[in-house]
Amino acid sequence: MNPKSAIKGRGAQRNVHNRFFELSHEMRDDFLEFCHKEGEQADKNKTLYLPVFPKTIVNKVTSPDVGMLYSMNMYQGCEHGCIYCYARNSHEFWGYSAGLDFERRILVKKDAPKLLEAQLKKKSWKAQPIVMSGNTDCYQPAEKQFKITQQCLEVFLKYKHPVAIITKNALILRDLELVKALAKDNLIVVNISITSLSETTRRILEPRTASIKKRLETVKTLSENGIPVNVMLAPIIPSINSHEILPLAKSASEHGALSIGHTLVRLNGAIGEIFSDWIKKTLPDRADKVLRQIESCHGGTLNDSRHGTRMRGEGKIAEQIHNLVKLARQKYFKDKRMPRLNGGLHEQFKDGQLKLF
Repeated sequence: MNPKSAIKGRGAQRNVHNRFFELSHEMRDDFLEFCHKEGEQADKNKTLYLPVFPKTIVNKVTSPDVGMLYSMNMYQGCEHGCIYCYARNSHEFWGYSAGLDFERRILVKKDAPKLLEAQLKKKSWKAQPIVMSGNTDCYQPAEKQFKITQQCLEVFLKYKHPVAIITKNALILRDLELVKALAKDNLIVVNISITSLSETTRRILEPRTASIKKRLETVKTLSENGIPVNVMLAPIIPSINSHEILPLAKSASEHGALSIGHTLVRLNGAIGEIFSDWIKKTLPDRADKVLRQIESCHGGTLNDSRHGTRMRGEGKIAEQIHNLVKLARQKYFKDKRMPRLNGGLHEQFKDGQLKLF
């Protein structure tokens, strides 16, 4: 990657056109060269936190490919900067780019705890696990400042409602006592995403996430405190981390995880362009090979929107990946099981206190 134009600490290396906008702008090479010669910054690379005020926070998930019925997202956009993230496209609905804007324009929903409480108190609401976060990481760097996820966990505990967490950040350990209290009544499961055991790979794929060592330590700490943990080997990217499936599974099991899950990378919407630009700059020696192998898993295209196959893929490479995951489960998780979350307590606590009759 050209050091003059590289944007440090970010996954995407540019903004791409928002499909909902008629006009677009670009950062020209001659402008970048001018800034370099003049010793000026073409891009200050700052993260902005922008408050938004949605009317609801719990979303019904209709996709048949996702194993959840309801999700909630305290933040839109994610500073972790994972280059492959399927959530990038959602930033276009807010008027931003799926590229750098997704990592640097973080929309903050400060009213999320209040909105969640209103949802759980509805007479019509029947307890179903709600996943934090189905889209962007609920423990991304913004959470250290705003503590919205922490406040939402307090709401789940108050109303004895089941919740699942997906994160790749060790910041969850800040809320260990809350998570332990929820686990006592079988009200929580935690999904920790670990895509590689290599720090070099982690840094280029997921530049602002917790280190692999910290994530494995998080799995161990949670497990030792009686909190069920599933490790997500997601996404599996051919010729980048596909060779790590067995060692990843072994390490996850040794640190106390009860199960593993996986998805095959899919570069839907604008992500195909963002990922292609990134890999040609970051891993030019294998870029064409990786892109061709991804296409071979998705009917010859990077952008696979077909329900049933878009997250699993098809073809020989996808089949090899699924067989390796199956072998990993048999080898390292044969006698382990994730518990079913308890949805039977919430009705008694719907008004925030225990009912006697």
